[in-house]
Amino acid sequence: MSDHALAERPVIYNDDVVKKFVIASIFWAIVAFLVGVYIASELSWPALNLGLPFTNFGRLRPVHTSAAIFAFGGSALLGTSFYVVQRTCRARLWGGEALANFVFWGYQFFIVMAALSYVMGFSQSREYAEPEWHLDIWLTIVWVCYLLIFMGTLMKRQEPHIYVANWFYLAFIVTIAMLHIVNNLALPISMYSAKSYSYFSGVQDALVQWWYGHNAVGFFLTAGFLGMMYYFIPKAAGRPVYSYRLSIVHFWTLIFMYIWAGPHHLHWTSLPDWTQTLGMAFSIMLWMPSWGGMINGLMTLSGAWDKLRTDPGLRFSVTAVGFYGMSTFEGPVMSVREVNALSHYTDWTIGHVHSGALGWVAFITFGALYYLVPALWHKELYSKRLASWHYWIATLGIVFYIVSMWVAGIMEGLMWRAYDKFGFLQYSFVESVVAVHPFMVLRMIGGVMFLIGGLIMAYNLRRTVTSPTIEAPTLDTSMGGLAVAGE
Repeated sequence: MSDHALAERPVIYNDDVVKKFVIASIFWAIVAFLVGVYIASELSWPALNLGLPFTNFGRLRPVHTSAAIFAFGGSALLGTSFYVVQRTCRARLWGGEALANFVFWGYQFFIVMAALSYVMGFSQSREYAEPEWHLDIWLTIVWVCYLLIFMGTLMKRQEPHIYVANWFYLAFIVTIAMLHIVNNLALPISMYSAKSYSYFSGVQDALVQWWYGHNAVGFFLTAGFLGMMYYFIPKAAGRPVYSYRLSIVHFWTLIFMYIWAGPHHLHWTSLPDWTQTLGMAFSIMLWMPSWGGMINGLMTLSGAWDKLRTDPGLRFSVTAVGFYGMSTFEGPVMSVREVNALSHYTDWTIGHVHSGALGWVAFITFGALYYLVPALWHKELYSKRLASWHYWIATLGIVFYIVSMWVAGIMEGLMWRAYDKFGFLQYSFVESVVAVHPFMVLRMIGGVMFLIGGLIMAYNLRRTVTSPTIEAPTLDTSMGGLAVAGE
């Protein structure tokens, strides 16, 4: 058979593992939102701690953050990366079904064991890196296998070009591996103990933690989901990327600048001033690549804006890009030391984080899920009306959440720095807690609305999967016009 004939043969993709990750992502979304609502309720009504160690806010909070970031977001990233790399390379996943299934089950095992360890009181007390050393080693093994599958698929591709979405996915995979290993360098008490102590100490420990913590946001919650944006928006819109050249500039500037921004989390601490200034400067410069990517994503819809009326998944994705632009404007503003003096340790930071987590990460994932489920199971979406209800309820929930946290945060910052005519603090800390209580309740209501939206999506997608087949299976074997010719 000729090389040309071989190149024209359809590729049978490994979509079983993608389906598993899609189902896991939907399940963990509900878990994350549910735990988030509960701990938000605890902050409003502390009696909901129930006097039990297992329901304490300090133990449930990392369950919520890990479920949202690593379980919901991580499952979506792994699943979509496997889907995208196969279709943009026209190659089946490298390593076979066994290795892909090991990555799926190994990753789910890590998530479950990490959550159980938090509830039982085992934690490194490191933001977004709470699992103890033995679970960190297990995750490293799973992640290396994930990297091998992704790299192996790229290397055996039948397309000469590596589409830009794969660049973002690969940067996410490689950088998270580096961050994970360095930040989790620890000395266990013994081989039989779950407890360990960080290899670093003092200011160095803080700097390494936020080098990891901010870049976990940068590469896990930004770069990976930008890969999602650069594939699913053009596919759903049926339009090529607005500027492929701009997407490459977006990639390299984002990758170079993001890695330096972590010290802005440590303003007004013992960290050297030059390091704080460096983090602030690179954070401000991040405006350029971030907004370049936002503009590229939105302009991809040129000539296809009418599809927002009929495609609920595309509506989520485009709204997510808008939230991405807002979050990447607000973050650099908050990194300025004079602004940070007001916002630091307040709920303004919580509002900013959730503007990105709910508006960008969750919404771009919802858009991908509404695209993937009909495509993978070869069904029509069960109800576009339910998807529209999901969109509006979740959007309103985000507005309740972030506005209440903005108001509460600015109020806290002003109360903490108010002095009377004698030079004494005008308000006690308890008075600031009482003042923000109504906004805590509003935040919880916003979370409930977002949870309701997630439940509507889960029901809608389940009915989609279980409905009678009304569309013939198809094989997506082309680049589908993702790139702009000549760029």
